[in-house]
Amino acid sequence: MEHVARLAVSIRLDDESQRALHALETTGLTRSEAIRKGLCLAAEQLGRLEMIRREAEMVTADQQDRREMLEIAAFMESLRAEG
Repeated sequence: MEHVARLAVSIRLDDESQRALHALETTGLTRSEAIRKGLCLAAEQLGRLEMIRREAEMVTADQQDRREMLEIAAFMESLRAEG
């Protein structure tokens, strides 16, 4: 059987956090389940945001890609002007 370490955490909730916890509890989750789920979802979201940030940095640093985007934008603008 896998050994799982458990860590008890004490927190002080502000009004917004209390409302969010209550909303999760109304779905049938226990307080512990709601908090664990919230922590996991927040960590996943931060990971996705970091990945997006890195991708944006790569795109910004790609000078060839930037030139192509400017060319396409100029072409699209010329079509609009002709229209």
